[in-house]
Amino acid sequence: MMTTESGADSDITRAIRLLAVTITGAVLLALGVMAWVSGLTNLFGTGSLKVAAQMENLPAPASEYWQPPDIRALADRAGAEEITYGRELIAHTARYLGPKGSVQKISNGMNCQNCHLDAGTKTFGNNYSAVSATYPKFRARSGKVESIEKRVNDCFERSLNGRALDSASREMRAIVSYIQWLGSGVEKGKAPKGSGLAKLETPGRAADPANGKQLYALQCIACHGKDGQGMKQPDGIEYQFPPLWGEQSYNQGAGLFRLSTFAQYIRSNMPLGTTFDHPVLSEEQAWDIAAYINSQPRPGMDVSRDWPKIESKPFDHPFGPYADPFTEKQHKYGPYEEIRKFYNEKNSREKS
Repeated sequence: MMTTESGADSDITRAIRLLAVTITGAVLLALGVMAWVSGLTNLFGTGSLKVAAQMENLPAPASEYWQPPDIRALADRAGAEEITYGRELIAHTARYLGPKGSVQKISNGMNCQNCHLDAGTKTFGNNYSAVSATYPKFRARSGKVESIEKRVNDCFERSLNGRALDSASREMRAIVSYIQWLGSGVEKGKAPKGSGLAKLETPGRAADPANGKQLYALQCIACHGKDGQGMKQPDGIEYQFPPLWGEQSYNQGAGLFRLSTFAQYIRSNMPLGTTFDHPVLSEEQAWDIAAYINSQPRPGMDVSRDWPKIESKPFDHPFGPYADPFTEKQHKYGPYEEIRKFYNEKNSREKS
């Protein structure tokens, strides 16, 4: 004889069944997660969690790279005010030393950190980590041993297309103090990992300004404009995004006017938000964009005294005379391997 459940018994039975289904689902979900992690491990090795983080566009920790000291720790340090002022000058150069500067009017309106990103602290962002540890040093460009002050003034005269700061001025002392503070934990004579710019291979062809123009339209116009004149802050004193050519940009004596330097800078840092370990552009694209930008008009500079020993000129220095048979155009855009091969063979002959 069939019996029927009471209302209470029916509710209990349904609750037990629901609990069983819930537990079963949780177990299956856990097994699925374990299988997914196992699958990542099989595909990518034991670094599965790192891979998962990269899939979420979260960069892996970069503790092996130089890290700047914490600016917040300056409060109890002697000279904190001078160091802080130095950082302010690097980050907002135009406010103090630009065309509308409150201290002097000696530069083009760009900020030092337009080239030395995050006030000279970004990994492979042309940072200052090695400066204090490696200066004074001999530089082939001048053929002399240079101080930090001379190096800073090189930037004022070239990248900022302006005039040199008085080496004894409050502003120069502050900038040097800030740079020295940034490098305070770096071993003398050493360049820490992540300093300067990340090296690139030279392309097996000449850099292509025409292709660079197309890439510029896709990747660079939003910040730097179709005309390359950048975008100013609402106050009109400094740039939110700097000009890449024209009268307010860096001149032909600047380090960025060499394609190798500019391509390295672009690859690790551009478009905005790019990092060296998550580049947006390929290496060849970086070379082509650099070629396009550096083919545009900009202020000139007398560079005839640069590299007094002409055999030491970099392969991509675009101004002769040279100790080789290659043209200025090939030195500027490439292909570079013929130039390198010439000097390698020349050096081998001289050593033998």
